[in-house]
Amino acid sequence: MNAGWIFLNLKPCLPSCFSSLLFQFRPFSSLNPLCFSSARRISLLLSTSGRDGNARLGSSIHGFILKDPQFVYLGNQFNTQDVLVVWNSLLTMYARCGRMRDAVQVFDEMPVRDTVSWNSVVSGFSSNGNFKMGFGYFKEMMGYGSFLKFDHASVTTVLSACDGADFIMVNKMLHGLVILSGLEREVAVCNALITSYFRCGCANSGRQVFDEMGVRNVISWTAVISGLAQSEFCEESLDMFVKMQGDVVPNYLTYLSVLLSCSGMKALREARQIHGIVWKWGFQSDLCIESALMDVYSKCGSVHDAWQMFESAEDLDTIAMTVMLVGFAKNGYEEEALQIFVTMVKAGVDIDPDVVSAILGVFGSDTSLALGKQVHSLIIKKGFISNSFVSNGLINMYSKCGELVDSVEIFDSIARRNSVSWNSIIAAYARHGNGYRALQLYEEMSSDGVDPTDVTFISLLHACSHVGLVNKGMEFFESMQSIYGMTPRMEHYAAVVDLLGRAGLLSEAKSFIAGIPVKPDILIWQALLGACSIHGNAEIGKYAADQWLLTSPDNPVPFVLLANIYSSRERWKERARTIRKMKETGVAKETGTSWIEIEKEVHSFVVADQMHPRAMIIYSTLLELFRHMRDEGYVPDNRFILYYYMDSDEKQFSADLLDTSELLCSL
Repeated sequence: MNAGWIFLNLKPCLPSCFSSLLFQFRPFSSLNPLCFSSARRISLLLSTSGRDGNARLGSSIHGFILKDPQFVYLGNQFNTQDVLVVWNSLLTMYARCGRMRDAVQVFDEMPVRDTVSWNSVVSGFSSNGNFKMGFGYFKEMMGYGSFLKFDHASVTTVLSACDGADFIMVNKMLHGLVILSGLEREVAVCNALITSYFRCGCANSGRQVFDEMGVRNVISWTAVISGLAQSEFCEESLDMFVKMQGDVVPNYLTYLSVLLSCSGMKALREARQIHGIVWKWGFQSDLCIESALMDVYSKCGSVHDAWQMFESAEDLDTIAMTVMLVGFAKNGYEEEALQIFVTMVKAGVDIDPDVVSAILGVFGSDTSLALGKQVHSLIIKKGFISNSFVSNGLINMYSKCGELVDSVEIFDSIARRNSVSWNSIIAAYARHGNGYRALQLYEEMSSDGVDPTDVTFISLLHACSHVGLVNKGMEFFESMQSIYGMTPRMEHYAAVVDLLGRAGLLSEAKSFIAGIPVKPDILIWQALLGACSIHGNAEIGKYAADQWLLTSPDNPVPFVLLANIYSSRERWKERARTIRKMKETGVAKETGTSWIEIEKEVHSFVVADQMHPRAMIIYSTLLELFRHMRDEGYVPDNRFILYYYMDSDEKQFSADLLDTSELLCSL
């Protein structure tokens, strides 16, 4: 039997990509199959079959090998090393094709094995998700003692599969084995140790291995920079990148890692510098680099730069579109995020649960509920409903769009509820003003054995605020610290201020703010000023507005709310002074908008709106309703009427009101 026989008989199994290899083998038909060239070329064909997942061709070659006794029975006249090359290639081929049962059978039938053989079966099981079996073969290999020595590939193969806190002890045992065997001088082994330590959550150990390395390459630096970034030590990661410049030249993976650090720190200036460097080195067209740049720009609030990256990209994948979608959603560009999602669906882009979860987060009271229901249908069609993030997103989507009943139905359909599921439904009831039901659900959550999170307490505080349960709310606030050991965030402090303020305890709310251990931000002053607006407290309201303006001088809301308070108290001079100051500052009031969805279309309105195509019919209906209401004894509340016309003096206001009345009467 000659070497050409196999290739002529396997020709029907060969795809076009193997035609050149087939041609190369024909001249060797008269040679011994076990000559150096023939064995190596059989190995090459097996390697190519494994890389392309062509198990059919690999199995055919396997059959040829078994039929030729020269591959099975070793003798002095044959080269043992060539036989090993062929069998190891066969073993690797099956492992790469995911056929580990066949790989084990080959391993058991091998006439001779070496370290590569053992490494191949360990790597095969590890790469196919069966770490236990792979590690079992590694231990069995170690049992051979001096007869068979493991090498750096053996250790790095096992280390590459150590991912997560559960593997920390395995990682440390392997580290000890590395030191005992003297492999700590191998750069590849140290790089694998660094990566595995960071993956297992031991950042200090990973950093120590890096610091003790005598020789480092670009992989070493990239491993520690990436590990620090993923462990949220973003500042240290950037510092390591700066130190790296004097040692080795970074590659594109290094830049990906340092962009992750910039994203975590929201370091826009550093991100722009990295962008310039990757442009200089020609990495800017890499899809991963483009996605990372979009992500960091979006998280830094520079949506325009992210959009420029998105538009200039030659190719867009699911990751890039998802990053841009999330970037729009996080920065308040809900409409643009929805447009990207619709574009992805129409273009046939593969939609995954992460994309669906992201788009569900943009839905609110001003978003089309019909579109939300279409997304729900897509979720059912793709079978994502069992995904906890997706189902929780549906609960929030329906509650924000005003459909509490649908939120409850989604929650009831969840078989295994986690803390996010409970938080979502509690927040839904709190959002709809049903505080008592929200508190009842919290009791059910505790009975179900689910521990609350900091998000749970935000919803509970809001629920107590809506129903006026001040003491209960303060109990929750204290218990999250004393019982659950949670440190309150600014959202919690703002919720307590809102709780006290809504109950009319404005002085207590002001005193509470004075005792906060962190510097109050806009959320705090917004809650206090909103409470003052409810109760018409001008003194504390002015204090809250002044503090708010110190934090955000270009925000029109403090001026508007304070003017509204003065109007309700008929303090026209203070109101006029507030309006004048607002104009001098150059802050423009945003036009208030109302909306309603009818037959899958969202209609938006502003005060005295005459731009809507059906404005005449709308005003006619409103006038008729107003007449019926007045006949029933309704008296308009004019306390806040100047809120809507705060940019006009009294004469202009009266004239506008008269014009509007005349318009209504003429209908």
